[in-house]
Amino acid sequence: MATEPTPDPPRAAADLARRVYAASHLTGTFVLRSGATSSEYFDKYRFESDPRLLRELAEAMAGLLPEGADGLAGLELGGVPLATVLSQLTGLPAGFVRKQAKPYGTRRLAEGFDVAGRRLVVVEDVVTSAGAVVEAVGALRSEGAEVAVAVCVIDREAGGPANLAGIGVELRPLFTMTQLKDAGTR
Repeated sequence: MATEPTPDPPRAAADLARRVYAASHLTGTFVLRSGATSSEYFDKYRFESDPRLLRELAEAMAGLLPEGADGLAGLELGGVPLATVLSQLTGLPAGFVRKQAKPYGTRRLAEGFDVAGRRLVVVEDVVTSAGAVVEAVGALRSEGAEVAVAVCVIDREAGGPANLAGIGVELRPLFTMTQLKDAGTR
């Protein structure tokens, strides 16, 4: 199956892509959450721990948010800093979605606000097969949230958008892996 070429991002986005690539691209042997092995890896903590880069990413991601969203659902762990800064920039409240509820305290899967009746946007850092996003969407929907859009910094182009489309969620990535690799080699 032929794929269409990835369009070049505008100049400011291309500069941001180069900086994300430079900060986070690693080579070696890596096992991904999906179980797949990769010879390259984007270490999200390297771009999320840089306050300037994190803010610029959140500013760019704000343009990906759909109209009518009631809140942001940042996925543990990498989606939390992104959702927090996006919340600061947009005024949308941020909640935080655990991988599993803790057996103590509030024992909630989603922390920060009640999700029932809210139109939430899931916020993630890197999406490969979208397994974590699919699980989180299922959990949020079971608690009464509406989820139709997920945003991320990097789509690794490994089936995530199709897997999310299968549950009625559109993935809106800031960058694809192809765009980052192209930016990093220019």
